Amino acid sequence: MRGRLIVIEGLDGSGKQTQSERLYSYLKNGERLVKYVSFPNYDSSSSALVKMYLSGKFGSRPGDVGAYAASLLYTVDRFASFKTSWGEYYENGAVIVANRYTTSNAVHQTCKLPEEEWDAYLDWLYDLEFNKVGLPKPDAVVYLDMPSSVSSRLISKRYSGDEDRRDIHEKDRRFLEISRVSALYAAERLGWHVIDCADGREPLPVDEIHKKIVEYIEKAID
Repeated sequence: MRGRLIVIEGLDGSGKQTQSERLYSYLKNGERLVKYVSFPNYDSSSSALVKMYLSGKFGSRPGDVGAYAASLLYTVDRFASFKTSWGEYYENGAVIVANRYTTSNAVHQTCKLPEEEWDAYLDWLYDLEFNKVGLPKPDAVVYLDMPSSVSSRLISKRYSGDEDRRDIHEKDRRFLEISRVSALYAAERLGWHVIDCADGREPLPVDEIHKKIVEYIEKAID
């Protein structure tokens, strides 16, 4: 009996890790078989090329690596994680809570292309990972929608103002802005559940966002 795959997605600084970990704890306390995963899997050597990309080894700007090439780096990391870490749990009926997934490519790579090519890229991405590679398709995707200006401010707070600690995505504020545009496009086209996570220029309380996620996910996995 295959399990359920729940993905928490959003821009850098939107609170994905916090909310995915809280959802994992909530579901685990309900005595379900639950497994938490996070992407990229920085603890694995499978993420080596992703690390090189994000650290600027292939170019100092996100656009220096095209959408299709960058996507493949992440696909390999997800495949390795599935085969070595959580695939068996999924096949045995567990609920998998993922902090990012294939959906992150939809958010951060789609915007590298002209808008008239977005649909073709999203079709290619989902066919590659879920048909050709054989990764599980998410049963539910929650997109945490945070204005890019708020996300950037929260990233600076995370790094205590040390801008050198940002990766090439986080450093490029224009890239964050256009990533949000492509993310909302993908959310509508692919059927993601969008949760507004800010009130104007201020993020909503963590507990309030968690409550909204739980309300949706309880319906989705039942």
